[in-house]
Amino acid sequence: MKKLAERWYLLIVWGFIVFAGLVFIVSGEDSIIAVHDNLDLFIPQYQMMKNTKTFLSRGAEVPFLGGISRDVLPAEFSLYTLLYMLLPAYPAYVAGYLLRLVTGLFSSILLAKELFGEKYEGYKPLVWILGLAYGALNVFPNFGICFASIPLVVWLVCKICKKPAVKWYVLLFFYPVLSYFSYFGLFILAYMAVFFLWACIRALYYAKKGADREGERDREAQKRIKCLPGRLFLAICVLAAGCITCEYRLFGVMLFGDEVTIRSTMEAGSFTFREIVRTIGEVFAKGMFHAESVHTYLVLPVCLLYFFLHNFGYIRKKNRKGIFHDWYNLLMLVLFFNSVVYGIYYWEGFRGFVEALCPPLTGWQFNRTVFFSPFVWYGAFFLVLKRLYDDRRRAGRALANLLAVAALLVIVLSGTRYNDLYHTCRGQAYRILRGAETDQLSFGEFYSAELFAQAKEAVGYQGEWAAAYGFYPATLEYNGIATLDGYLGFYSQEYKEAFRRVIAPALERVEESRDYFDTWGARAYLYSGSELSIVGASRTYQVEDKDIYIDTEAFRSLGGKYLFSRIELGNAEEAGFTLEGVFTHEASPYTLYVYRA
Repeated sequence: MKKLAERWYLLIVWGFIVFAGLVFIVSGEDSIIAVHDNLDLFIPQYQMMKNTKTFLSRGAEVPFLGGISRDVLPAEFSLYTLLYMLLPAYPAYVAGYLLRLVTGLFSSILLAKELFGEKYEGYKPLVWILGLAYGALNVFPNFGICFASIPLVVWLVCKICKKPAVKWYVLLFFYPVLSYFSYFGLFILAYMAVFFLWACIRALYYAKKGADREGERDREAQKRIKCLPGRLFLAICVLAAGCITCEYRLFGVMLFGDEVTIRSTMEAGSFTFREIVRTIGEVFAKGMFHAESVHTYLVLPVCLLYFFLHNFGYIRKKNRKGIFHDWYNLLMLVLFFNSVVYGIYYWEGFRGFVEALCPPLTGWQFNRTVFFSPFVWYGAFFLVLKRLYDDRRRAGRALANLLAVAALLVIVLSGTRYNDLYHTCRGQAYRILRGAETDQLSFGEFYSAELFAQAKEAVGYQGEWAAAYGFYPATLEYNGIATLDGYLGFYSQEYKEAFRRVIAPALERVEESRDYFDTWGARAYLYSGSELSIVGASRTYQVEDKDIYIDTEAFRSLGGKYLFSRIELGNAEEAGFTLEGVFTHEASPYTLYVYRA
């Protein structure tokens, strides 16, 4: 019983992982999964590659946006891609979620063991609880494992710096299987380059200072520092080679592609000085939705309170040097730096300077340094709680454990955009207690595979080009329907202009839609001529204006034949469309109208 009480944290960790797995397994495709940049983006891409057998193909096209090169879609040497290659879409998604939890947990354990050595045993409750909390963060789903594996790459670099071995370099080479270059890999290499420069400066300092006379231990430490630059330089080369190998398609498109893409006309916006300052403050305090660390209500207050009290202690003791040698202060500086970079990305002059300096980075969001802030926030929070443990008083340890569990509960119980577990549990509870469904669509309902299979068979669909109206094009793409519309941040400017002619009548009527498409264009959808958005992913769906505003001749010129609509068009005949059928299915909330152009 005593041993069980001492291992209370294991019951929480494994209990949560088992509970989460059971919820998604029992709920099945009735689970409520986030739509934004998830069901409407990556999952249909994986499914399209499975439908067309193009996961491993070279020079192939996938049937959306009029035909897109497979090379601009996720690489095959990625853990997420491998999951969707081997499993059906929903099980692959659940497997990715659970692997994110496990990756965050064990990456944190490995790093803690490396940093604390024998002392690790004394911090196990904190490491396990906060490791799970970090893995459970409700971040960008398709890159959840990328977020969760950041402690792993730090651990590998630590291993290489302390005692390099071939196996650590091999693992570092294959690390990009867990990561993604544009969002994480490039920044990791940049951070390593900064560390390399620091190591070079330290090595030169000791070379100039000469041998230390204070003992063998100090000489060994100096020797290790002098070896650091070489070890780090090799590590940078190995990781860069791994990124190029695992994502050779991306590098081929970025470096050797000559096609003018929509990135040439994307406008990120230009903020005023006041707006930039406000953005920096908001990102520091709240994060951003793709990297939602939910630190605002507990982690941030604890960290800031400790920051001021701890540094006041340095000042009171007249130990100002201690401020600059404290690892905790370095973490807080990194958080501030990431927030500043996020803000100044919206300074048009600075962004233009970066793009002029390196043209291939045009349109690239270098403010993704903020993606590393969740790891830093929980690293700083861990240091605060660790120092409570170091105080060795029972009350301090109890408070640290309480705060760690509270941080986990804040993450799990927050109804944030990507908290699939929360929304699924809420949906199931709503169904049981009220005997009704929430307005959110489940995974199965969003794609409604049975409904679209029925409609395709009824109209004799044979792979002709189509578009979605009132639906996300992703729904069609998932169901094997070739679409002229779609969502992608990298396709040809020529096609954007051709598609714009199709939707020009709608854009001319709604200025916000025109500005949204012309200055970004990643969402090439059929737009409403009277509302900001006609696309809906909710059970309740009503529109006042049922007319479609479209250049049907331009639609036909791109090969368009079918229109799959959630709306019964009020001007179908006038717009040049003929109703082919109306379809419903008991498993779907949609009423599907299929028109022929």
